[in-house]
Amino acid sequence: MEFEKIMSDIQQRQYSPVYFLMGEEGYYIDKISDYLAHHVLKEEEKAFNQTILYGKDVDAAAIINTAKRYPMISEYQVVIVREAQQVRNIEDLIYYVPNPLKSTILVICYKYKKLDKRKKLFKELEKNGVLFESNRLYESQVPDWINRVLKEKGIAIQPPAALLLTEYLGNDLQKIEKELDKLIITLPSGEKKIGTTHIEENIGISKDYNPYELQKALVEKNALKVYRIVDHMGHNQKTNPFSVTIASLYFFFNKVFLLSTLKDKSKENVREKLNIQPFFLPEYSKATRVFPPAKTFLIIQWLREYDLRSKGVENLSATPHDLLKELVYKILQT
Repeated sequence: MEFEKIMSDIQQRQYSPVYFLMGEEGYYIDKISDYLAHHVLKEEEKAFNQTILYGKDVDAAAIINTAKRYPMISEYQVVIVREAQQVRNIEDLIYYVPNPLKSTILVICYKYKKLDKRKKLFKELEKNGVLFESNRLYESQVPDWINRVLKEKGIAIQPPAALLLTEYLGNDLQKIEKELDKLIITLPSGEKKIGTTHIEENIGISKDYNPYELQKALVEKNALKVYRIVDHMGHNQKTNPFSVTIASLYFFFNKVFLLSTLKDKSKENVREKLNIQPFFLPEYSKATRVFPPAKTFLIIQWLREYDLRSKGVENLSATPHDLLKELVYKILQT
């Protein structure tokens, strides 16, 4: 089932007797389990009817025994198993799932792993419970996710600001949400839009010295601006780690190469094939003219090479700052 459908049903108090929440992205698993923990029972009912178990401390038999208890002075009991991936014999839940107790809401948080779809338990969960797989987002999907999360809160964000957050925080949704909450709290009264200046002032990410500004300067062939940014990054490695800069440039030039090879360059097709927001399309189009496919392919090879060198491959003494200066010099000369 989809996350939105599960949450909609829960909010309407249409509960399933079993929720098996699995997958690499813990954010959605926590959202579902936390909502059930806070909204199914009244506060006075929780002492006797809500149980939190941890996978490393229990086995499947203990989970089943707890789930088979009846609630006390309540319609439901809620049993949440956190870190269920540590339950050694999780497959033994097959002795409970085909005929679960209707007055129990059993929530299994099986993070960072997935059940084998060939197993009988998987099939029974599909029939008798809610089976949810939480997949990690690609970084290219994160700006859209940021927009959706903020829209639900009545807040907008400038596209460069969403990209800036993504470049620095990656696809860790829990970390991003915490930063978004911080930004919302610090928005001036009456203001409903987050911009790059707001991020710089409240999170410490520079709107002028970041990978996004670096790639723009490279496309403009503005050597002075490129070296000013590189120098700033070199002296502020903690907030501008080389790995983040390389990953951002790789993402950008990979998209530029793919855009160059597309026959249908309509906005709709580009967005579908490359997952580029329309706001950034002119910038990518300009980059394809400055860096045609042969040059872009060469730059991608250099990015891979310098990523390896930053990890010590064929590099004895060059610092990340030195490597970045070498790299941008080559890109500017192409």
